[in-house]
Amino acid sequence: MSNQKNPKLGHNKKTFLEKPVEHIDITSFDSRKIIDSMDKMSFSSRETARATSIFNEMLSDKNCTNFLTLAGSTSAAGCMRIYSDMIKYNMIDVIVATGASIIDMDFFEALGFRHYQGSQFQDDTQLRDNYIDRIYDTYIDEEELQACDKTICDIADSLEARPYTSREFIKEIGKYLKKNSKKKGSLIETAYDNNVPIFCPAFTDSSAGFGLVMHQEKNPKKYLTIDSIREFRELTEIKIKSKTSGLFMIGGGVPKNFVQDTVVCAELLGKNVDMHKYAIQITVADTRDGACSSSTLKEASSWGKVDVSKEQMVFAEATSVLPLIVSDAYHRNNWKDRKPKNFANIFG
Repeated sequence: MSNQKNPKLGHNKKTFLEKPVEHIDITSFDSRKIIDSMDKMSFSSRETARATSIFNEMLSDKNCTNFLTLAGSTSAAGCMRIYSDMIKYNMIDVIVATGASIIDMDFFEALGFRHYQGSQFQDDTQLRDNYIDRIYDTYIDEEELQACDKTICDIADSLEARPYTSREFIKEIGKYLKKNSKKKGSLIETAYDNNVPIFCPAFTDSSAGFGLVMHQEKNPKKYLTIDSIREFRELTEIKIKSKTSGLFMIGGGVPKNFVQDTVVCAELLGKNVDMHKYAIQITVADTRDGACSSSTLKEASSWGKVDVSKEQMVFAEATSVLPLIVSDAYHRNNWKDRKPKNFANIFG
């Protein structure tokens, strides 16, 4: 679809898409003094400092497998480079994310598209007339997003028609990006280069879902599909192979619950595994509805999922504290002594 072909579209589209979101570079500044000062404060500042201390312990523990979980739209909002740098600098061994974080945001920009600064007060009817989607104060060109959907369809069309886990399919996307990416350094491509598996337990709730529906519509008798049960087994296998594990969770929801459930799943398979020893969650959710976009970390302990001795909830909007936490960890250099886990290789 183009503006010329659709008379409904307005004439102001370019004016809405003038200021691309710039992704913050945590290597360009040193937040250690800020974190040290926050440790002497109270409220969210001290919680942030304690979370940073736990993350540094995770990096110092050579037996610890570090899981990063992503939910919400922080990748679109300017944190995309943080996550790829966490892979690049060997801070993270496994990623569990929403499909939107991986496809609609990361893969989308790897194709050469951008997210743009906008306004949460903009008339959404006017945005729709210009085929622009809004994430709070961030804009996406819907035409470009549909091109992303179609590219997912094209990748699926090129693969053997059989069940794939989301990890397997994302690995194939990584192969595609090695040859075709317009922007290097995406999370998918960086994870592919560093043998870090990415799991999306609700994969179809994203551009991947639209693309795979298009693929199955074109190939009604022989098509690719997603095996979410096998990917749960794969993620559980990583937990079983890990001597110790730590969680760094942005938001909550399915990724958070999925990675915590590996402990219970391993026990049901007759394996003796420890609870996740370290856990950090940055969230704006609360417990008034009986949850916390899944559960609080202390509540998860009652299910045998998370050890309470090294856990910290940080009730803050992630883009405001995440750069400080990861910059501190980067400049303390504990990641330099970690050995890559290369978990992607265990699945062939």
